[in-house]
Amino acid sequence: MDAVVWTAVGSLTVWLWLLLGQGFFWRTDLRLPPRREPADWPSVCVVVPARDEAGVLPASLPTLLAQDYPGRAEVFLVDDGSSDGTGELARELARAHGGLPLTVDSPGEPPAGWTGKLWAVRHGIALARTREPVYLLLTDADIAHAPDSLRTLVAAAHTGGFDLVSQMARLRVESVWERLVVPAFVYFFAQLYPFRWIAVRGGRTAAAAGGCVLLRADAAERARIPDAVRHAVIDDVALARAVKRAGGHIWLGLAERVDSVRPYPRLRDLWRMVARSAYAQLRHNPLLLLGTVLGLALVYLVPPLALVAGLLVGSTGTAAAGGLAWLLMTVTYLPMLRYYRQPRWLAPLLPVTAFLYLLMTVDSAVQHYRGRGAAWKGRTYARPGTVLDER
Repeated sequence: MDAVVWTAVGSLTVWLWLLLGQGFFWRTDLRLPPRREPADWPSVCVVVPARDEAGVLPASLPTLLAQDYPGRAEVFLVDDGSSDGTGELARELARAHGGLPLTVDSPGEPPAGWTGKLWAVRHGIALARTREPVYLLLTDADIAHAPDSLRTLVAAAHTGGFDLVSQMARLRVESVWERLVVPAFVYFFAQLYPFRWIAVRGGRTAAAAGGCVLLRADAAERARIPDAVRHAVIDDVALARAVKRAGGHIWLGLAERVDSVRPYPRLRDLWRMVARSAYAQLRHNPLLLLGTVLGLALVYLVPPLALVAGLLVGSTGTAAAGGLAWLLMTVTYLPMLRYYRQPRWLAPLLPVTAFLYLLMTVDSAVQHYRGRGAAWKGRTYARPGTVLDER
């Protein structure tokens, strides 16, 4: 039992560090920073890459067209080779709803070395630059914005002197699997990229949420966006890193009224969402994969197992260390469940969700070595530096 005791103590030590030393990642009170409305509102172009989004576009695009923005703004939707009539539907929605001017265009298939989304973003930014905007809003086709979303983003960027302001859209949590997996997804993301560290000038931590990124046009040019990240599967984090490396000041927080309308009703839908990029996050490195699996096991699986083992064999130390670690895990997860308006009884189930993520990560590596990694909407992407396989 000595090895079990020390493993449980190690897990508890890690949780004490996570509680106090990882940028208070578990807190969910980081919203848009204080802001004042500018006297002269800068111009903004909204770029929306879209591939086979006819199912969600009626719930998202009208919210962009209806933005209550005092300055000049227009929307560019880039149809990335859709087969479901996404482009024509966007034009119909614009005719029916009015609002901000909408341009719909298509760049054709991406060349080798580009992901489809970033090739579409490149085309959209090129169209937008003909209008000479001060800001670019990069947003996904499944994101619905409150009427004042653009206004508050610009005011926050202007007041804080930020080159990039990003909000992590609130994802949908309606099905059983969404309730179990989605809040944990954001919790794990914040653990990897503590939001409070991201805004520190000169700090190493950089991340953004691709569904809602307001970016100064001149900062995009300095960072060579999107060319500098053209092969990135996890494009939002890569974009933020490029902007920060170029001297940009960035900010990321949780959104109040920016919501994803994309449903993930089944476990396999969520599995595909996570597995398509999990191994890319580990830079396709088997050693990092091994370390991640062992780390997930130590941090999330050991506490409940140590508690049960300690109680079964009468080892008070093992049970106490495992129980305290599980308690800290549960307590730090509660704020995220409150943010997602989910019941508190889900918090002790976080080890179950972590085990699912462990399996998804392993599956991501398996699919990569089978030549099917990073597959999304009919395209499969190889690791950076190799030719992309378009299917």
